[in-house]
Amino acid sequence: MKKLFTLFLVFITIHVFAVEPSGYYNTAVGKINAALKTQLSTIVEAHTERSYADLWTDFQTTDKRPDGKVRDIYSNTTNYTFVTNQCGNYSGEGSCYNREHSFPKSWFAEATPMYTDLYHLYPSDGYVNGRRGNDPFGEVGTATYTSNNGYSKLGASSFPGYTGEVFEPTDSMKGDFARTYFYMVTAYDDKVAGWSSPHLAGNSYPAFTDWTIAMFLKWNSEDPVGPRERARNEAVYGIQHNRNPFIDHPILAEYIWGSHKGEAWSLTAGVDAVKINFTLSSNMVQNELTIQSDEDNLSYAVYNVSGRLLMQDKLNASKSVSVSRLENGLYLIQLNSGNRKSIQKFIVSK
Repeated sequence: MKKLFTLFLVFITIHVFAVEPSGYYNTAVGKINAALKTQLSTIVEAHTERSYADLWTDFQTTDKRPDGKVRDIYSNTTNYTFVTNQCGNYSGEGSCYNREHSFPKSWFAEATPMYTDLYHLYPSDGYVNGRRGNDPFGEVGTATYTSNNGYSKLGASSFPGYTGEVFEPTDSMKGDFARTYFYMVTAYDDKVAGWSSPHLAGNSYPAFTDWTIAMFLKWNSEDPVGPRERARNEAVYGIQHNRNPFIDHPILAEYIWGSHKGEAWSLTAGVDAVKINFTLSSNMVQNELTIQSDEDNLSYAVYNVSGRLLMQDKLNASKSVSVSRLENGLYLIQLNSGNRKSIQKFIVSK
């Protein structure tokens, strides 16, 4: 019985933490700066193009919450049901969800294949999406509009280098959007010079304006890749048959635009082989799991023994996780910090 249980845990680990196919990024190894960006484009630009109608069905694979509802990127609306709550018309926040080009389609003149590339298309509350319009992402000083519970904001930019109106997403999506934009200007390396946006510089490299580079590198660092984003990358890969390299290797952004410019990239760049050290106050809990770790700014994900994601969030200041809604049984908790992670099992017994 013990041998069978050990093999089962190995299966779970492989299922939850999938990685890119062997050799997928090999041709980018050793490249620097613009050459690295261009080589990544040759790897990921070609993909299975979707129709606009396909996206409604695709979202059921890419953006389903653990409770089966729609994951809304701009609002904290949690009761949208797939198909049933698709937009036609909306009267306000919470009316319906639509297909949001997080990289607005007007910036690339609604051209294909960008128009239906799932890596920048997400389900979003129709009303909040409308309030954003074509505004760039940014950080807001004084908000002129705030969605329910402060999830997203609209207002003048407070980030140095840009003073226009911007749309600020919730903190837990900022890194996702930074990596989405890194993907867009990289995958379409041969097209981006002709696009127009406050984020774009009108060239293929660096492609972004200085303030955009500074802000997105900040977001990429402060909101690291988590299990939800990795799972979405796998889901889109299964549909489009290409990947977002900045999810697989977040450090790539620093080699193209940031602190590692001029250095040759390798597959092991930025990967910390040291696991996060943490212990659980008890491996058998009732309502609350207390984590003991010297590290801060950690995120967590809880899985069942089939590898299904049940809960995820940033770890709070008290380093505790409520498991009161979980039924009795064996679960896995993973702690994440950038590319570093550790996992332990625990039992809920009430």
